[in-house]
Amino acid sequence: MFENKKVALVVTGGVAAYKSAIFARLLKKQGADVYVVMTAAATEFVTPKTFATLTGNPVLTDLFMAPTDPEISHIHLADQVDYLFVVPATANILGKMANGIADDAASTVLLAAHTPIIVVPAMNTKMYDNPAVQRNVAQLRADGVIVIEPALGLLAEGYAGRGRLPEPAEIMAQAEMRLRQRSGRLQGKHFLVTAGGTREELDPVRYITNRSSGKMGYAFAQALLEQGASVDLISTVDLPVPVGANVIQVKSAESMLWALQDRFDEATGVVMAAAVADYRPAHIADQKIKKESGAPLILKLVENPDVIASLGKFKQHQYIVAFAAETNDLIAHAQVKLQKKNADMLIANDVSQHDAGFGVDTNRVTILKPGVANEVLALDSKINVAREIVRRMAADLTEGE
Repeated sequence: MFENKKVALVVTGGVAAYKSAIFARLLKKQGADVYVVMTAAATEFVTPKTFATLTGNPVLTDLFMAPTDPEISHIHLADQVDYLFVVPATANILGKMANGIADDAASTVLLAAHTPIIVVPAMNTKMYDNPAVQRNVAQLRADGVIVIEPALGLLAEGYAGRGRLPEPAEIMAQAEMRLRQRSGRLQGKHFLVTAGGTREELDPVRYITNRSSGKMGYAFAQALLEQGASVDLISTVDLPVPVGANVIQVKSAESMLWALQDRFDEATGVVMAAAVADYRPAHIADQKIKKESGAPLILKLVENPDVIASLGKFKQHQYIVAFAAETNDLIAHAQVKLQKKNADMLIANDVSQHDAGFGVDTNRVTILKPGVANEVLALDSKINVAREIVRRMAADLTEGE
């Protein structure tokens, strides 16, 4: 998101300022052109030379300094940047921003800015909970500033509380999510997303499953969140959770169906990215099944409920996205499933392909919709594939609004 963008990073005087250097480096790795502005207090914790070395740009510290590069003057910088971060944001800078005070280079850049501003407060818990600070934070939110809440953990004072600066990677993830949500077309919509392969128990030790990693489902959850939707992620796997997703852990096909049914009436739609087992053991052994030398093990399997078809029978306003993971005759099988499952959209992919099957980070899919020509999406990362599909879902859902 920050590739080829100009980003101003305001660093203020808190002990967490050392993490700002790591954050500046992360922005550079994403391809951003980073310009750092430091308060006088910030230079007591980290030197301007550190940031100049990391970013390759001069650092603005003094409102009246004669810059070697005219592009880092406070007004020019405010005019040119695409995004502006305050990391960490002390109580002092929050107060200045909320009340329009501009008495140094940092506060002047902030006051002159007309691009998205993201602030990340970091301070002692008692300071952050002070009514004056909370009023200032509330005012900034009302003014359209994105506020990323401080983390809970051990503080510099030696005790735990809310006030720690989140880790730089977490700041990056939250900032990207919040910025994308601003222009999202699915504000106020709620989706259920399933992910991973279901597990059907044989005994206390063994189960039947499949090769699904859950990566596509998690990518859909992130893409929907980026469009402003709220998401219940019903998952059988343990992957990094997209910022803002509510995760419900399940195991079997039946438990996944129950979780979906409990939430289906209130949902805008369902994205059924999980790979649900078609069969389960007819009987789950109470104890571990022991091997009998020379004797075959015969398992009796019974059919699992067709989760998405079960929901499709009772859908009213819900938008249902089904999946067809096939190894042959992809489109023929997908067309049958589209009709059988009463889906609004079906995503078909050939999981026999090494770069688009289970466990990899890329995918190549065909989108099927009733009465519409099929659309093939080229090979791309799973998150980009999910974003393309969610954009099409959003267009369908917001048509006429």
